[in-house]
Amino acid sequence: MSIDDSTVPRTTTAASVGDGGQVGRPVAPVALITGASSGIGAATAVRLHAMGWSLLLSGTDARRLHSVAERTGGIALAQDLRGHDGPRRLADRALAAAGRVDALVACAGIGWRGPFTTMPPEVLDEMVTVDLAAPLQLSRALLPGMVERGRGRIVLIGSMAGQVGVGGEAAYAAVKGGLSLFAESLWYELRGTGVGVRIILPGAVDTPFFARRGTPFHRSRPRPVPPERIADSIARTITGRRQREFAPHWLALPARLHGIAPGVFRRLADRFA
Repeated sequence: MSIDDSTVPRTTTAASVGDGGQVGRPVAPVALITGASSGIGAATAVRLHAMGWSLLLSGTDARRLHSVAERTGGIALAQDLRGHDGPRRLADRALAAAGRVDALVACAGIGWRGPFTTMPPEVLDEMVTVDLAAPLQLSRALLPGMVERGRGRIVLIGSMAGQVGVGGEAAYAAVKGGLSLFAESLWYELRGTGVGVRIILPGAVDTPFFARRGTPFHRSRPRPVPPERIADSIARTITGRRQREFAPHWLALPARLHGIAPGVFRRLADRFA
């Protein structure tokens, strides 16, 4: 049974990963988590550690990253994904550190809020690079090994904004929408390989994301959910069959309404936003 069909993390043996260890000795599955120094990435590291995963943790805040690594027994791989070769370097370092990656959990991301006409071009470039290009490049670097082994998982963090659009967040909605379509398209390509693609679609999450983008969360509802709730969604999808999960689950309803009756959705959004 491949990891794509399993409901629990699969273990391998030392001999199967070529580390020269004792034949038959269990080896924990390995997850590479980006954005692991805080927020969703840090919460996911704690959750997967409790499930018995070995962790490779990437982030740009070295102090916070090492703190998370100490709490979870992970290996800290501080890496800036903004450079054109950042994802490739991270993939190479991850494979050198663990020999393989069984799951990529792409949590790194940045945001910006305001009229698109006033968005600084350099911020737009950075957002496209970190939020969209980096997960694609990491997937491209790590997928061949997963397919060859016949098991693996790509877990992407999308957004409700990428499903319905949000005023003042046009670029962010665009990159998250692109990530959703990447996940959908890749799912077709990987059917039958034992490698699964999952996308988590949160609403607002109570993380440093809003402070870092420079504007606080301003809506009265839905209220931000704790990052541990998203980590639970990641844990469910990384070991199960569900390919897409809204967090919280009820966000699937407005997403469906948007798809069925976009005009009605827009009128409601204008009224209640």
